[in-house]
Amino acid sequence: MQNQTTPSGYRMDAKGRLIPEAQIKPIDLARDQLVCDIIAGASKLSAELQFFKRRAFEDIEALVELSAEQYGVKLGGKKGNIQLVSFDGRYKVLRAVADRITFDERLQAAKVLIDECLTDWTEKGPGELRVIVQDAFDVDKAGNINVGKILSLRRHKIDDERWKRAMEAIGDAVQVIGTTPYIRVYERIGDSEKYRLLSLDLAGS
Repeated sequence: MQNQTTPSGYRMDAKGRLIPEAQIKPIDLARDQLVCDIIAGASKLSAELQFFKRRAFEDIEALVELSAEQYGVKLGGKKGNIQLVSFDGRYKVLRAVADRITFDERLQAAKVLIDECLTDWTEKGPGELRVIVQDAFDVDKAGNINVGKILSLRRHKIDDERWKRAMEAIGDAVQVIGTTPYIRVYERIGDSEKYRLLSLDLAGS
């Protein structure tokens, strides 16, 4: 793919240098062309998916409003989960709203209490629990904590007052910072009562 500012017969490399095409190996040109073709196709699909998502949300909301009007109701406020099924039951559309969760400073208090427990349990306690806890509090490359792993610690029923206070602190530390709406579409599998998800995710297709 040629940049508009790149002279004819040249390619700009990753360092911004102009390289004559005659000096570039055929395999490098082929690789460049393949990557650019894939990116062009992906960009088009991405735009189409964004349009589909926006239109789907608008159409679902219009149907919800229309349905409410049948009963003289005017909807407002936070929109919740909606499940729509085709007349023949073959297709199902789910509009869901997921909370975006983070933790405030009380999570640090929970970590201190948990560390105290683990220190005392080192010799007589379950070693696998230490691994689970350490994994839960690990952060990713962006410095974010995995919310699901932290909340999963509360599934462990441990009769230690410090652990119980730590789990209470985790619950109190939860902060909902917003919501993320999403749409999932399903198709019934043959004549069964089960549905399969129609993937809109390239990685999951």
